Amino acid sequence: MKQAINPKIFKAYDIRGLYPSEINGETAYNIGRALVTFTKAKKIAVGSDMRVSSPEMEEALVKGIADQGADVVKIGLVSTPMIYFSSWKMEVDAAVIITASHNPAQYNGMKFCWKGAVPIGEGSGMEEIKELAIKGEFVDAENKGKVEENFEIKNQYIDYTAGFFNKNFAKKKIIVDFGNGMGAVEKGVFEKFPENLEVEYLFSELDGNFPNHEANPLKVETLEALQKTVLEKNADLGISYDGDADRVGFVDEKGGVVPMDYMIALLAKEVLKKNPGSLILMDLRSSNAVKEVIEEAGGKVNRCRVGHSLIKKQMREQGAIFAGELSGHYFFEANSKAEMATLAVLMLLNLMNENGQKMSELVADLKRYFHSGEINSEVADKNVVMEKLKEKYADGQLDKMDGIRIDFPDWWFSVRASNTEPVLRLNLEAKTEEMMEKKREEVLGMIRK
Repeated sequence: MKQAINPKIFKAYDIRGLYPSEINGETAYNIGRALVTFTKAKKIAVGSDMRVSSPEMEEALVKGIADQGADVVKIGLVSTPMIYFSSWKMEVDAAVIITASHNPAQYNGMKFCWKGAVPIGEGSGMEEIKELAIKGEFVDAENKGKVEENFEIKNQYIDYTAGFFNKNFAKKKIIVDFGNGMGAVEKGVFEKFPENLEVEYLFSELDGNFPNHEANPLKVETLEALQKTVLEKNADLGISYDGDADRVGFVDEKGGVVPMDYMIALLAKEVLKKNPGSLILMDLRSSNAVKEVIEEAGGKVNRCRVGHSLIKKQMREQGAIFAGELSGHYFFEANSKAEMATLAVLMLLNLMNENGQKMSELVADLKRYFHSGEINSEVADKNVVMEKLKEKYADGQLDKMDGIRIDFPDWWFSVRASNTEPVLRLNLEAKTEEMMEKKREEVLGMIRK
């Protein structure tokens, strides 16, 4: 008897579940067939991360795609930005990576896109793929697809990314923490500049068990080894990748953690130099300082929902040239509006060199408000909590784009349900630290009551 597919593994912008109870080879096979049925793709690029379960998942996914009549180009162990790159550089109709991003070792999943890194997610195909995969009623193809390999695409990606670095500046010392994840396959970018970059790597061995720490730079505790090493080595910058290398976090030369939304403003300023007056998207949890700095640089700013596929969709609809998310996703025109974490690193190094400023000096201008950071709470009934918050703070300006965000003259808060965990997430910011702490406890009290 075939195992029923758990519908909960289909998220708003990717697929994730516990291996093997929720997602496994059988699940991957059905998803492969569903993907071809929905997209009608003739050729699909497939890559994977280094998780222990990924080889089984990849083999089954490839078989499902081929059995449904589409050809497969296997590109091997890659970062998620590499799979997006392959989707617009190679002659394929879609691309898939086997990964569960920053989730712990017991998880696995998939991210999809059309040609040109156009996302497949909520409202752009995920619901249809879910329905087809769960039903499992496929029409056999007259001719099965062929399977080939192209590992050269990774070298093309490294050469292309390295081309954005301005090497006509003073040497910088950087510490890069890969967290045993897929960022390590992008080492070649840094190694192209031995005269300009003195690099030390932490946890660069691919290991799907994540033996040193969770590969999630959004969690400050995962940055401890990086902070310590930056101080010990007197480095200019610390860099931390997540598990599939589509997100990146930074530590300044003093060992301080740089808020990821601050990076939206810094990178936007660089992008705006070549594209003055263009539209930038920032996720609705970001500091008001980010919006202010971008507008001061001559850019236009719109808020966006949380989630990579949703942001890419909005970028295309509204014509944005860059977007950033509080979790460390940075979306560039240079990778067909998809994430490119290493490009974010290179642009930041360029900015430090151009301005002659240290990292801590670059972010000083953004410290205009006091932010709570993201706080998670498990609640029995999310909708009831949301309604009570709207009622309590009815005199504020309500935005329902993603959960709720309510703005007041001196403070604001955002509460939204996670798409990957059974929690509500709170972000709150105020003009003074005292007000931030007071309002944080007030709103949390209502959420957790």
